[in-house]
Amino acid sequence: MGKNGQVGWELQRTLAPLGEVVALGRPDLDLTEFDRLRDVVREVGPEIIVNAAAYTDVDRAESEPELALAVNANAPGVLAEEAARLGAVLVHFSTDYVFDGAKGKPYSENDTPNPLNVYGETKLAGERAVEAAGAAHLVLRTSWVYSLRRECFVTKVLRWAQEQSVLKIADDQVSTPTWCRVVAKASAQILSYTGQAIREFAERNSGLYHLAALGEASRYQWAEAILSEASDHGWQTATDLLPSKSSQFRSAARRPPFSALNCGKSRARFSVEIPDWRIGLGNAFREGGPI
Repeated sequence: MGKNGQVGWELQRTLAPLGEVVALGRPDLDLTEFDRLRDVVREVGPEIIVNAAAYTDVDRAESEPELALAVNANAPGVLAEEAARLGAVLVHFSTDYVFDGAKGKPYSENDTPNPLNVYGETKLAGERAVEAAGAAHLVLRTSWVYSLRRECFVTKVLRWAQEQSVLKIADDQVSTPTWCRVVAKASAQILSYTGQAIREFAERNSGLYHLAALGEASRYQWAEAILSEASDHGWQTATDLLPSKSSQFRSAARRPPFSALNCGKSRARFSVEIPDWRIGLGNAFREGGPI
């Protein structure tokens, strides 16, 4: 699910060596049509269901909570119920925005969520719906995911830099920028099992894991790195960058001041190593430029 999204687009390529991939996106299936969603899962009869679809517009979710809940919580619950019925494994992606940022250091899977906005609330509801269904599952929380082929913070900074001589970027929001391709590659590594083995594997390891790049950055530091990479690749002229506070920007949704994730559990359990966020950003610019 979510074949045209940031992670979904990459997953089609990283999962292909593991077996037949049936990729579905919004033109193929409306996730709010729950009966149709059940029918499609039963028609395909998958061994593994990977749900990379989500309602990700954090600010708009404040005015569309019902739609965000349907996509981020109810639909994953339906997929988990169908996975349980089929004896399949469900892989579902979640977010660092389930936390309020008050801890001030990277969050582990044992920390209590307390989302500050509708997006985070609905993603947390989705995690709980997946767990409640009783299927073998892997819920993979990640953070500040970006792609150079879809609109996101990286592409917005590049556009703003073309349009403005001075950019004001918040320096009081900290997490870990994570390139969508490294999420997809790590997910494929985790799922590099087939047939009954993957069900047994997921049943033994079923649960919640954090999956993000190493390191931490403020949005201001991230923007600095984006403009530096762009300049190195000849895509961007120099732009003045000014650190600012989140309170200076009008925003419908509150965001956690610190939501970096501790990924020690996934590294220890699955031997997954995602490099530092700066390395990922450099690779993103080298391997796939903005469209």
